[in-house]
Amino acid sequence: MHPETGDAAGHFPESWGPDSPEGWLALGSATIYEAGGLPCAMDPAIRSISGVAVAGAAFPVVCAAGDNLALHLAILEAPPGSVLVVSAGGIMGGYWGEVMTVAAQARGIAGLVIDGAVRDVQALRNRRFPVFARGLAILHTTKHEPGVRGGPTVVGGMLVHAGDWVVADEDGVVIVPQSLRHRVWEQALERARKEADYLNRLSQGATTLELYGLKAPTGERVGGH
Repeated sequence: MHPETGDAAGHFPESWGPDSPEGWLALGSATIYEAGGLPCAMDPAIRSISGVAVAGAAFPVVCAAGDNLALHLAILEAPPGSVLVVSAGGIMGGYWGEVMTVAAQARGIAGLVIDGAVRDVQALRNRRFPVFARGLAILHTTKHEPGVRGGPTVVGGMLVHAGDWVVADEDGVVIVPQSLRHRVWEQALERARKEADYLNRLSQGATTLELYGLKAPTGERVGGH
């Protein structure tokens, strides 16, 4: 759970629910992963580039190797609030930069997750656009192949369908299948409340051993002098 977005007791606004990006961001990718019990975590090499988190419905994109025309088309086709989730053909070129960021923001695109590289990093940070990528590259790309937009694809080891829920923050990227979104939301919310209770009890002197029901090895003293 991200404590800065909830209160110390784990309370969340009633307006937040499984359709609320703010609610998913408040829970955080780590809590969602642990609570959901699903193999939903993307390759950890795909990391935050701009330092801005994002949650929303996935719009999958497959680019031809070294070509970003599919992304230009996806910006026009993806519904507002979508997160573009992109397989970039295994080539570490600069598939995305400031020009495409401005175009995406104007169309209401929420963010980008790409198994590939981006560039213009400082501009992405200045514009507060959520970008998660495998790396950085200034190498140019061509604009000839339309790729595939909106169909299922594998990105960062995860099968992604249009409408699956994406939550990406400094801890990583998780993909929640659309059919399981309500269940995972409830489980993550329960875990967040439990963690909030743990934090409160720890601040009052409880130990992690007590909270988790752990025991020190036989004959070993813990916490003494």
